Amino acid sequence: MIHTRHECDGVIHTFDFCTVECHSARRPVSVSRSITLTGRRVRAQSEHAAKTTCSLRSVPNTDPCPPSLPPSLPPPGNIIGSGIFVSPKGVMENASSVGVALIVWIITGIITAIGALCYAELGVTIPKSGGDYSYVKDIFGGLAGFLRLWIAVLVIYPTNQAVIALTFSNYVLQPLFPTCFPPESGLRLLAAVCLLLLTWVNCSSVRWATRVQDIFTAGKLLALGLIIIMGIVQICKGDYYWLEPANAFEPFQEYDVGLIALAFLQGSFAYGGWNFLNYVTEELVDPYVNLPRAIFISIPLVTFVYVFANIAYVTAMSPQELLASNAVAVTFGEKLLGVMSWIMPISVALSTFGGVNGSLFTSSRLFFAGAREGHLPSLLAMIHVKRCTPIPALLFTCLSTLLMLCTSDMYTLINYVGFINYLFYGVTVAGQIVLRIKQPDLHRPIKVSLIWPVIYLLFWAFLLIFSLYSEPVVCGIGLAIMLTGVPVYFLGVYWDKKPKCFDAFVGESMTYLGQKFCVVVYPAMGGSSSGSGEEGEEMKEARSPLAKDDGDNHKSADC
Repeated sequence: MIHTRHECDGVIHTFDFCTVECHSARRPVSVSRSITLTGRRVRAQSEHAAKTTCSLRSVPNTDPCPPSLPPSLPPPGNIIGSGIFVSPKGVMENASSVGVALIVWIITGIITAIGALCYAELGVTIPKSGGDYSYVKDIFGGLAGFLRLWIAVLVIYPTNQAVIALTFSNYVLQPLFPTCFPPESGLRLLAAVCLLLLTWVNCSSVRWATRVQDIFTAGKLLALGLIIIMGIVQICKGDYYWLEPANAFEPFQEYDVGLIALAFLQGSFAYGGWNFLNYVTEELVDPYVNLPRAIFISIPLVTFVYVFANIAYVTAMSPQELLASNAVAVTFGEKLLGVMSWIMPISVALSTFGGVNGSLFTSSRLFFAGAREGHLPSLLAMIHVKRCTPIPALLFTCLSTLLMLCTSDMYTLINYVGFINYLFYGVTVAGQIVLRIKQPDLHRPIKVSLIWPVIYLLFWAFLLIFSLYSEPVVCGIGLAIMLTGVPVYFLGVYWDKKPKCFDAFVGESMTYLGQKFCVVVYPAMGGSSSGSGEEGEEMKEARSPLAKDDGDNHKSADC
């Protein structure tokens, strides 16, 4: 069972929304982790609108709220996802040889660890949930933070989900087409069905969504375990032709530095999730200890798993066979598992199905952080009055992901999201150096040597310059989408004195229609604010979605 508990007037109200209970009976639950509705009635803007009462299940306050269980250290499962089942082909294709491909996987793991160290310092220096969005906003200002949020909402989350959904459909359909690739229309249709089904699950119940996640997580562990064990068996049998140095570095195409940069982008997709804890810093118990520990345990372990999985692939397949397959693990299973080869596509399909679900489940966290700062419409942070699920954010993510499914092939999408992700990773790490210069005396519970951000930025510059050289159209489109956020920021966020007709249509009418359609309200943030001082009050008032009148009309439900 997944509950939140919140004490009010001697009664502990229990809700199905999050996995972490409040730290004490007096401390409000963190709004970015759990959203709780009291029994207060909320009234829509129209005086004729019906009042909606959130359903509660209350239990007597017979014992105090127990201490919260600390969020577990980000296990490798938070990083290991569908990427390891789709990226090996992209890495091999651009690396041009087995040896260089393995080096790419190792270096990507090292760079990921360096980036995570830099993020660890920022995470405890600026202890806010929201990850690099919060850091960029605080260091470089509102516009930079908004652009990070803008590109995440329009590109990063939808593209990630599109890639995972396409991976799912590839592994489901590939066994049905053993002699050729599955039809593109079938792949996209099945990916869309997967996305729509999981969006419905996440809109219906948080409990269902978390159960789906728990059940389907086992798929990737089973698949990776089988791959690595079979690879070890192959090596023990002497089947390691492509691992011998003379053969490993034999190129099947001419080496190109631009293509190697793209290989790093493909590999970095598999390491996505390394900065997960920075999105929940406010909720992490003892971050000074847990953030570094998470880095030193999880990332080396994930790098080990990824490198050995790729070693296992080339013990059974030549580079040409690997490149000829759209579902590498399926081909691997067919070669080594015989009649039991069906285990591999089922395991990977389960893993990727859970991956889509997990991405949908967590995307609302960033939306909520953005809406709290006034950088997103309040509708995207609203939750259903009974189910407590972020329906508008889920529907928006679903629609934008469906659009991504129609744009290009999976590996182009990975380059697309990898370039944009690395762009802002570098900006965030550069912010660490800027903060050291601007505020040298700021308290930093974790302080890393500046050599690490410098190394990261040098690699970052190499990656972006040569990726732009190799894929100017893909990277240029990503930059163009990011720059479209500039006028949106100045018109929607920075411009205070908007015409009343603009506010009435965009700020009230559209929000009201969205609320009526989704039956959602904006959760009041107990113990937190939307900003600081007068600015925070103005933002809060501007985003209040429900009532114009004072008195007993409540604009939002309390958290």
